[in-house]
Amino acid sequence: MKIAVLKAKKDPRVGATPETVKKLAALGAEVSIETGAGEAAGFSDAAYQEMGASTGEAESVLSGADIVVVSSPPGKSKLASMGRGAKLIGLLDPWEEQERLADYAGAGVDAFAMELLPRITRAQSMDVLSSQANLAGYKAVVDAAHEYGRAFPMMMTAAGTVAPAKVFVMGAGVAGLQAIATAKRLGAVVSATDVRAAAGEQVESLGGTFIFVKEAMEEGEGKGGYAKELTPEQQQAQKDLVAEHLKKMDIVITTALIPGRPAPKLLTTEMVTSMRPGGVVVDLAAPRGGNVEGGDGEEAFTLGATKVLAPKNILAGLPGEASNLYARNLLNFITLITDKEEKQVAVDWEDEIVRGIALTRDGQIVHEQFGGSPPIQSLPVEEVAEDSEPEIIDEGDA
Repeated sequence: MKIAVLKAKKDPRVGATPETVKKLAALGAEVSIETGAGEAAGFSDAAYQEMGASTGEAESVLSGADIVVVSSPPGKSKLASMGRGAKLIGLLDPWEEQERLADYAGAGVDAFAMELLPRITRAQSMDVLSSQANLAGYKAVVDAAHEYGRAFPMMMTAAGTVAPAKVFVMGAGVAGLQAIATAKRLGAVVSATDVRAAAGEQVESLGGTFIFVKEAMEEGEGKGGYAKELTPEQQQAQKDLVAEHLKKMDIVITTALIPGRPAPKLLTTEMVTSMRPGGVVVDLAAPRGGNVEGGDGEEAFTLGATKVLAPKNILAGLPGEASNLYARNLLNFITLITDKEEKQVAVDWEDEIVRGIALTRDGQIVHEQFGGSPPIQSLPVEEVAEDSEPEIIDEGDA
């Protein structure tokens, strides 16, 4: 069994680390790393070689590979070098890169998009979205603190008292909760909002204040904890409450995403400019169009006296740790599809996890969201009806 690990052109993350190479070898795998694949994340070719991996150019790495690991969709030249039946595993962004599914099928590659992982207990150790979102929430606060021109914690000095920063987190998913925890550790006064009533307890458990119109909160959660449509009056009452709250804020972190659709606009220009002078907004939904109006795709822009950070890949600033977690997630999935006794790839196509993330198989698109036959597991992120309030969720490549 040969596993090839490819270098991404724009993403500094890598799908295997020296630590996971050693564990993959224990599964009976021969691991081959594209030259320089881990360099941006701090892993040298020599470090991989010390763990038993070989390194080389993409064509030789891919030759005879049973499994191909990526951190972003591979280019056509690399796809052409993959053998028919090879298992392509990684962050394939199927919503934005749907045209590539036909390429995978045409090449005879069995593609698995880790973003589609079912939300079941057995899949938690493979959950790339959660592992990456945790880091994204942390990094958002660190970046905001860097841009903010004042201190985060309250300070008592002989010259007077320094007031703590006020941080508002919009969305209490994985990234949002980590942002709350990080801001609290830095000494800020933290508040948060979410469309789900259950999120209130999580916010408060981290020391934050939950901001929500009571009537909307009672109606805002549907079956299974998913978002439920609010009445126009409830929606407006919630927006008015948030708009008023923003006037007192120094830092805002937004995290709202809807799978397969543009990010919902949560903050208007008027709302952002109403913040305290010198404020900072970090828009974690920027890769999907952003939660903040304005900017025209820029990664940093100013609205009034507020600076907006809209990073396309916030984890580019944490490539080593992001790669460590990502590689462990992939290791756990590869273990699932490996026969440990025969030390060969052995995919159980009826497995709930496999069927939840398989995009292509035997030259056909097989995922129901993208034109294939229905898998056992439906969309593995918080389900949002077309006419519902946007669910606050987190993606790993936000």
